[in-house]
Amino acid sequence: MRILVTGGSGQLGTALSKITLPADIAFVWPNRNELDLSNPTSMTKILSDSPWDGVLNLAAYTGVDRAEDDVEMAWQINARAPETLAKLTGDLRIPILHLSTDYVFSGELGRPYGEADGVDPISVYGKSKEAGEQAVRAGNARHIILRTSWLVSPYGQNFLKTMLRLAGERESIKVVADQRGTPTSAFDLAAALIAITARLVTDPHASVGTFHYANSGEAHWAELADFILHCSKAMGGPTARVEPITTAEYPTRAKRPKDARLDARALDQAYGLSRRAWQPAVQEILTEILAGDGR
Repeated sequence: MRILVTGGSGQLGTALSKITLPADIAFVWPNRNELDLSNPTSMTKILSDSPWDGVLNLAAYTGVDRAEDDVEMAWQINARAPETLAKLTGDLRIPILHLSTDYVFSGELGRPYGEADGVDPISVYGKSKEAGEQAVRAGNARHIILRTSWLVSPYGQNFLKTMLRLAGERESIKVVADQRGTPTSAFDLAAALIAITARLVTDPHASVGTFHYANSGEAHWAELADFILHCSKAMGGPTARVEPITTAEYPTRAKRPKDARLDARALDQAYGLSRRAWQPAVQEILTEILAGDGR
């Protein structure tokens, strides 16, 4: 099986490249010169030049605050590019797996969001991702939209790496404590993507539609920071005192969902997955970073 992967240089794409694949799957990561998501002709060319069995769309404009001013580019990458990919894959009759986000929700529900709960994005980033979801549903019936949240890894920029950096610079760190969510290991999500993709491509009866994936459990940002820095200290890494604050005390350009916990049980049932708690998943990433393997 040959699977085209967009966004291969991001956190998740990098984690995916570190995992040993089954012998019958080949993931192909074109670079930006080979695949330009701002150019429909480029997407058409790469999909028509050679045979593919599926597309895994990991590419996204993830600068949440930056998107408030860079609206055109956020919309291009998060909405229009998925629309083109969905139409092309639909015409080719191959499946597409599209990664989305908890930011399609407002965070006002008061319980973990299920797939059937209504979306209500409150930022340009969230609105552009929700538009991308709609476009994928319209363009290719054989799709999976996989929403995830609070992604952490040894690669790129993410909350975990920011906490370690700040702990090396100061004695205390102020962290928001009134936004709840579900931390997710990029490695665990990557392993799930492999299993889902293999099934989606080979089994015509595999479940399609919208699903959620995150490690089990929940936290607010200050709880996650406290766990990261306690583990780091135990491993001989940087540490600092976490000072919980409110969202009002840390204003940002874009609004964030207050409670965007994801209920991922439907995916477990449909694809036979078993998700571990976020704590050991985060601890594993810390071990890799502090051993000098992270970037």
